[in-house]
Amino acid sequence: MKITAIRPYAVWVGIRNQLVVKVETDEGVFGWGESGLSGREKAVVGAIEHYTEFLLGKDPFQIGALWQEMYRSQYFEGGRVLAAAISAIDIALYDIKGKALGVPVYELLGGRQRHRIPTFATTYGEPGEEMIEQARMLIEHGWTAMRLSPSGHENSEIYEPREHIAKTAKWLMKAREALGEEVVLGIDYHHRLSVAEAASFCNKMDRGTLDFLEEPIRDETPEAYEALRRMTDIPFAIGEEFASKWQFIPYIERDIHQFNRIDICNVGGLTEAMKVAGWSEAHYVDMMPHNPLGPICTAASVHFCAAVANFSWLECRASPAEKHLGFDNSEFFPVQPVLENAHYLVSDAPGLGIEVNEELIAKQSFKFWEAPHLRRRDGSYTNW
Repeated sequence: MKITAIRPYAVWVGIRNQLVVKVETDEGVFGWGESGLSGREKAVVGAIEHYTEFLLGKDPFQIGALWQEMYRSQYFEGGRVLAAAISAIDIALYDIKGKALGVPVYELLGGRQRHRIPTFATTYGEPGEEMIEQARMLIEHGWTAMRLSPSGHENSEIYEPREHIAKTAKWLMKAREALGEEVVLGIDYHHRLSVAEAASFCNKMDRGTLDFLEEPIRDETPEAYEALRRMTDIPFAIGEEFASKWQFIPYIERDIHQFNRIDICNVGGLTEAMKVAGWSEAHYVDMMPHNPLGPICTAASVHFCAAVANFSWLECRASPAEKHLGFDNSEFFPVQPVLENAHYLVSDAPGLGIEVNEELIAKQSFKFWEAPHLRRRDGSYTNW
């Protein structure tokens, strides 16, 4: 079997673009993958076109070797753009191999350790009664773990952390009181805070309010997270921006965090994700995959979660609280992972177990989308 074509499709689905990639072979077996670098899809398409030049004619079963060739084939290796391109191709190769062998992808990863994949959902309402009511609705639909909303997250122009952390902390404590002790509660700050601001936020809450704090600060400097760790005992969920196993090293080996928010579509695909999972298991760090994209990312994540031992929850963006996102459009993806009572069922179909309406996505246009360029009130730029 030989690779004959690699076709990237950057298409608008729901409220933003998805970059899905089809890898074709001379035996008619094909696979689908997805890239996770939202907002920079054109850059990833360019990288995929570079890789296509030397991947044509290669054996798609040699997944590990092809990963190494893609990573090491240029002097300036690595980085988020190249890792996102490798991720999409790598996932598609697993889909091909599973289909060709007649087995689901989890069998290629060591076999299934669980039949259902528990998920966490996310509220979108501002901290207040609306947020708590959305959380109650999620509980009614089966969710026992959820991520609540920080104040100011819907403002696309201005973000001043000190104007929002007290309100957020107050309503998180109210949510804990209203929802009870058994539900798992977390919050994602999307790395918008400084170490001092994050410490202030944590110290404004009663102990036990949160079960995890996701991405409170930027992650380029592990020492900054170590400083924050000394000021709070809330478990950290970090890693959705990491583009290799090497970026995870200091966080895992210095026991900085408790949950790995690994993104299979950014880190280098299933090949790299399995290495991070094994490393994490040795340090008792649970995998809690980032899954903000479409059904191909979800399917790959489900197989990954089924195969690893150290797993907590998979992110779900298809809950009743976030139906407006439209990432799982069934016209584009007529066969996709099934969500049942806050769990994704693990498909036994060969490969990833998804189907893509290629004719329809080929007609769907790409739209330039830019994440908000947030400013502080003094005019300076800050993190989105």
